[in-house]
Amino acid sequence: MDHDAPKLVLPSLRLDELLEELQLRLTDVRATRDRTRALLEAVLAVGSDLDLQTVLTRITEAALVLADARYAALGVIGDEGGLSQFLTVGIDEQTHARIGALPRGQGILGLLIRDPHPLRLDDLSRDPSAYGFPPNHPPMKTFLGVPIRVRDEVFGNLYLTEKRGGGPFDEEDETVVLALAAAAGVAIENARLYASSRRREGWMRAGAEISTRLLAGAEPEEVLVLVADRALHLTGASTCFVAMPAGQDRLLVEVAAGRSADAVRGTVLQVAGTPCGRVLQEGMPALLAGEEAAAVLGATTVGSALLVPLGGQESVRGVLVVTTPVGETAVAAAAVGELTAFAAQASVGLEVAERRRDAERVVVFEDRDRIARDLHDLVIQRLFATGMQLESAARLVERPEAASRVRRAVDDLDTTIREIRSTIYALTSSPAHEQGSLRSRLFEVVDAGAEQLGFSPAVRLTGLVDTTVPPDVADHLLAVLREALSNAARHAGASRVEVVLEVGDEAHLLVRDDGGGVPADSGRRSGLANLADRATAVGGTFRVGPGPSGGTDLVWRAPIV
Repeated sequence: MDHDAPKLVLPSLRLDELLEELQLRLTDVRATRDRTRALLEAVLAVGSDLDLQTVLTRITEAALVLADARYAALGVIGDEGGLSQFLTVGIDEQTHARIGALPRGQGILGLLIRDPHPLRLDDLSRDPSAYGFPPNHPPMKTFLGVPIRVRDEVFGNLYLTEKRGGGPFDEEDETVVLALAAAAGVAIENARLYASSRRREGWMRAGAEISTRLLAGAEPEEVLVLVADRALHLTGASTCFVAMPAGQDRLLVEVAAGRSADAVRGTVLQVAGTPCGRVLQEGMPALLAGEEAAAVLGATTVGSALLVPLGGQESVRGVLVVTTPVGETAVAAAAVGELTAFAAQASVGLEVAERRRDAERVVVFEDRDRIARDLHDLVIQRLFATGMQLESAARLVERPEAASRVRRAVDDLDTTIREIRSTIYALTSSPAHEQGSLRSRLFEVVDAGAEQLGFSPAVRLTGLVDTTVPPDVADHLLAVLREALSNAARHAGASRVEVVLEVGDEAHLLVRDDGGGVPADSGRRSGLANLADRATAVGGTFRVGPGPSGGTDLVWRAPIV
């Protein structure tokens, strides 16, 4: 019995080893099963939504869980090869704020962009392509990067760092994240197609709305406001404005919408050597970034801009511009064709509205001509004949008082004939306010004042200037502006003059200079009295006095009824 005991121990130890190995295999199978289930759930979650930003966020979160990583990010590759968007999971908002600007595709991130193949690193800092981390960035050592392809196009990359447990990412991690990336490509394509169809639907709806408004008789300036608002919404930009020609060498921002609308509206842009000027002259759209985008408004805060002509290449009516600030998502290249087609359609609608207005004006002129002919051929001839008869009768009247009355009646008839002739002349002549828009006439006055001043005044116009201000108020307003600029040139000794016209419930004209103030000479005072009389004539007000920083402020207001 003692001799046979050791023979029973060895098989028992071997059996324990086999059982332990079986247990490990079962654990691996269970882990693989759980991971496969997690992958399937992640694929279902990623594909269950059609909003692109939601899809991208879910992809990043799923990759973090599947690879058992501490940090995950998804970088979207932009048109210029860098990262146009960078979503992160695992880093809180406070850390984000301390890190500062998001990466743009340098170092290891750039390596994956240039060579879109899976990449695993045990230590990021030892790789020759490592660019380093910015201050306040969490420490990261292990790394797994996988490209996301949409059909044959590399859409972006998944970046995973800091494997939980301290070990490196293994081949199984790479395989499961590659599987997620394949499913993500399909989900992203679906989301992009859905977003594209929604955008097209939005553009069609906006175009139909504009056409309907124009055919219903809306004023062109009101429709331009609608154009800017719809373009802003459909492109996802922060600011949109429409710049229309104001003379031969200037553009005026007539309407604006969005974040910087109040600051942009009324801005005067030069045509020569500017992005807006090139689009106006060449009739071709322009998608700009960096310094070129900043040059659109001369503001360094503009990060990207899309400029499209308002009208066909042969007849550009203005320039439609959408912008985004520095640090935000740039205007997409896909928006170029969409916004160009929208602007062309809007321009056709505006052209039809103007032609309809011209036709209505022709009808009015024809009616005026008919009335003038009737007055001349019928009324005046009858009055003249009646006057001749009365003159003949006056010679036959014996009583002096009766003869005097008859002659006074003849004089009254002559006066009436002269008044009717004046009326005929007015009917057959174009009114002063129809010979040019208030905006163009205002710039003519400013140009004339620039010759006296020796420099060009700054001009800012806001509101429906051409369609709201009545002709009589417009005539007084131009006369006031002409006198104000003349006074600034002759008396103020100014080096800068600013002209601001705001039109709402009233026409509010401000002429501000940095000169020596209002002198006490009588000639100047009589001129100011004339301006006050003009304000009184239209029920408005007039004030002149020191400006907030010296110089003179001349303020003239007139209500718009």
